[in-house]
Amino acid sequence: MLAKIKSYALDGLKGYSVDVELDITSGLPSYEMVGLASTATKESKERVRAAVKNSGFSYPAKRIIVNLAPADTKKEGPAFDLAVAVGMLVASGQIESKLYKEFVMIGELSLDGKLRHVNGIMPLLISAMQQGCKRFIIPSANAREASYIDGIEVYALENLREAVEFLSGVRFEPVATSDYEASCMQHGYGVDFADVKGQTVAKRALEIAVAGGHNAIMIGPPGAGKTMLAKCVPTIMPEMTFEEAIEVTKIHSVAGILDGSVGIVTTRAFRTPHHTTTVPALIGGGSKAKPGEVSLANHGVLFLDEMPEYSRHALETLRQPLEDRKVTVSRVANSVEYPANFMLLASMNPCPCGNYGSKTQICRCTPAQIHNYVAKLSGPLMDRIDLQIEVDNISYDELRGKGSGESSKAIKERVNKARAVQRERFKKDGILTNAEMGTREVNKYCKIDRDSERLLEKAFERLNLSARGTTRILKVARTIADLEGCENILTAHIAEAIQYRGIDKKYQ
Repeated sequence: MLAKIKSYALDGLKGYSVDVELDITSGLPSYEMVGLASTATKESKERVRAAVKNSGFSYPAKRIIVNLAPADTKKEGPAFDLAVAVGMLVASGQIESKLYKEFVMIGELSLDGKLRHVNGIMPLLISAMQQGCKRFIIPSANAREASYIDGIEVYALENLREAVEFLSGVRFEPVATSDYEASCMQHGYGVDFADVKGQTVAKRALEIAVAGGHNAIMIGPPGAGKTMLAKCVPTIMPEMTFEEAIEVTKIHSVAGILDGSVGIVTTRAFRTPHHTTTVPALIGGGSKAKPGEVSLANHGVLFLDEMPEYSRHALETLRQPLEDRKVTVSRVANSVEYPANFMLLASMNPCPCGNYGSKTQICRCTPAQIHNYVAKLSGPLMDRIDLQIEVDNISYDELRGKGSGESSKAIKERVNKARAVQRERFKKDGILTNAEMGTREVNKYCKIDRDSERLLEKAFERLNLSARGTTRILKVARTIADLEGCENILTAHIAEAIQYRGIDKKYQ
């Protein structure tokens, strides 16, 4: 007898339909799976056999053929176990109801018949819903994640026996839809800009960077506070919208790092990969084309501490995602695209010893050593960083002073106002921040007067700026104007934006 069960598989963040066809015929007992199944998928033979028997059902002692259609697409992972087991019970007459035809079934089976957690449930269900599927059976461990998808009927079950009982007419309640707003809680970061002593210029620059979504790098000696400043950045970033949370959750779900008890990501990522990280770990890849750090930092921050210590090859691979805000991972069998709309935040010493240009320390490096150290960051890469922030050691009075600086809460209020202005400005352009502006948007929203034009021209000539660098000055100036509530970009805004360019050339 033939049975056909509908399931789904992932290709990047997009799901595609897989028909699990199972045929049981007379002959010597055997089990064969066809349809370009991976090793983990083919191993369902033993998992299904044990799960069926340990759930109290009979395993057919006949010739069993399982086909995963379409046959020309590679099938990865154990998520087809439930569909194979149900198909076997339907084909052997142990499930008589036709209710199974209405459902998409996704789930891995343990040997005792329990349904185990599956990675990527959210993108799978969203893709299936967009293709017209409305009813699903998934593991109970994925219930929380599925509850944030509206417009579908999801049944989260504990084991194979419950699935068979449900398909035979026993009533189970579908997963209730969760409220995103209720899931968002106040998050304690443990740091605050009020705790950072001095560094007024750096705080101002980071506020501008967050307000416009700009990339930034801090250059200064060891112990100046670069890392602490970076850790404070998430405290002034706007709360994620539901659409952003869904996109980030899909990536974390595919990567297998989503907290199943919460089911959704409500805080912006702050990813800090070690300088020994590999290119596939940073950009994405591997045998399964998993998302990398640039995608896990989507709508958040990717912090590269001591940036010159990373391999030149790894840093150069950042150029494409920084420009396109997405990354394409190409393999022999397929090509997968992941979003990578992150804010790059980096830090570096000005020289190998770290003291070049310091007001309080003496540098021991030769000019050649300084040049070679700074040259580890290529011109095209530095061109994609909007703000270069000089951070120096603070004085003893600043360090031990009792007064506290401005709090993250106060800074965040200004950032939120500036972001609100940008959302209103770009509501018809399909972007959210000034940093995302293309040439058309820059020409439309970054018009400047004659005095500002002359100032920008001087900076272009003296700093030997590229066209990209000049455009990024205009974007930063637009953000500074938004923070001050100005409709037009003024000369003072251009002047401040220029101050954050060309600092790297000082150390060359």
